[in-house]
Amino acid sequence: MTNQADTLTFEHIGHDVTIWPLAKIVAPWAISIGHSVIIDDFVLFAGGKRSTLGNFIHIASFTSITGGGELVMEDFSGLSGGVRVYTGNEDYAGAWLTNPAVPPPYRSPMRSFVHIGRHAIVGANAVILPGVTIGEGAVVGANALVTQDCEPWTVYVGSPAKAVKSRPHERMLRLEVELRGALFDGQGAYIPVARRGV
Repeated sequence: MTNQADTLTFEHIGHDVTIWPLAKIVAPWAISIGHSVIIDDFVLFAGGKRSTLGNFIHIASFTSITGGGELVMEDFSGLSGGVRVYTGNEDYAGAWLTNPAVPPPYRSPMRSFVHIGRHAIVGANAVILPGVTIGEGAVVGANALVTQDCEPWTVYVGSPAKAVKSRPHERMLRLEVELRGALFDGQGAYIPVARRGV
């Protein structure tokens, strides 16, 4: 296996990052990646204006991140298989032509952002539209369409996504504290797998 983390030039890349060889990374210089991150085969990740991945993140196969805007994924967040994240879109109001094959000034793409909070999980085949913040610990169910912000520690399902229940999180937050105590040194620096137990 060729780990693309070793061959691409990112804005920043941490330790213990695995980018499988069949993942397609566009504009890696606009992407900052933390520690212990996995990007599976068949992911399409376009860096856009800027993309920031925290620590302990997984992006599953057949997910695409496109749109030319900004993406933030905080620590412990994840995207399940087939998720679509759009950080930008076209102006469909009828004033412009629409699609990337059309040159300016005939097209007016809109660049925005998607922010995925710590411990948030996006289920398989969900679609996240531009301008959305998925709050800390929120869960987006499979096949959901997210058009508005998701509140922290809340489960959302459907198209468009609607809140259905709260998500317990006390134990999860305790485990995070334990993990950070085990995998970070006294100065807060991540301890790579190769140096653990030394």
